[in-house]
Amino acid sequence: MQVKDSVIIITGGGQGLGRSMAEYLAAKGARLALVDLNQERLDEAVAACKSAGGDARSYICNVANEEQVESMVSRVAEDFGAINGLINNAGILRDGLLVKAKDGQIQKMSLAQWQSVIDVNLTGVFLGTREVAAKMIELGNKGLIINISSISRAGNIGQSNYSAAKAGVAAMTVVWGKELARHGIRVAGIAPGFIETEMTAGMKPEALEKMTSGIPLKRMGKPEEIAHSAAYLFENDYYTGRILELDGGIRL
Repeated sequence: MQVKDSVIIITGGGQGLGRSMAEYLAAKGARLALVDLNQERLDEAVAACKSAGGDARSYICNVANEEQVESMVSRVAEDFGAINGLINNAGILRDGLLVKAKDGQIQKMSLAQWQSVIDVNLTGVFLGTREVAAKMIELGNKGLIINISSISRAGNIGQSNYSAAKAGVAAMTVVWGKELARHGIRVAGIAPGFIETEMTAGMKPEALEKMTSGIPLKRMGKPEEIAHSAAYLFENDYYTGRILELDGGIRL
């Protein structure tokens, strides 16, 4: 499909990888619906996308809330007249060991830590894909849904919740690629490794050095490299039901 003039929803589009993908796609002429919980960040991202050459609008929505997702997708369809794509990018971290024992004290990952990540990173992807796919079928629109998984789907220490969610996202990508193909809807995934973001920028130098030393390419990925890959997936009409790994060769 052509990115130019395609209507694409990006969750978590106000910052980080979401904004990077938005600006990259905007430069290719995409019409973007940016979804986030921070209006100020959304306003900045919308302005950046318009400066890059695309059209963009903002939508406040909690991706883990069924009613809000249903309403958001309906509003996007009304505002733009079509939906051609979705990037399920919104996600949160609540890292911690399953059980931590130190100095005779035992700490456990709380149910709230577990559930909050599952709600946003897994259920949010389910709700977004379900509603967008249904609306695309209703409108007769074809296109692509991209799910952002992670290298952590293989299992990463301190991330029981996050790893489980991202593994689930990868599995659902395969399922939906098979189920939705008959409607002209492709489903693909991107599993990033360690990427330069605001979060990693705040890490201590020694921690960053330790992180990058284990990457064969000896550097973290750049947000624009993820964005470039998202554009490739939109433009390659034979890619579906698979996960594109962008991790510099590292294996957890």
